[in-house]
Amino acid sequence: MNSERFHRPVIITRHAAQRMAERSISEADLLEIIDTGAVRYRDDTHLWAFKHFPARQDNLLCAVLVLENAVVVKTVMHHFEFKD
Repeated sequence: MNSERFHRPVIITRHAAQRMAERSISEADLLEIIDTGAVRYRDDTHLWAFKHFPARQDNLLCAVLVLENAVVVKTVMHHFEFKD
């Protein structure tokens, strides 16, 4: 799986894969979050990508990412709220 937005392969950690399974988030949904979701950067390499999916009742969906040689997905969340 590769990210069009970041021009890097996507690596899903074991923790993120477990959370995806628990929350019924597919790889296709994850890639859509990464490539088309809104983003907020914590610093140059750490960020949140999040997106609303109208068919789901547990929105927003969020992926916590680290940009290195790849896009590393650290975890995924649902019922996400971003507080400034």
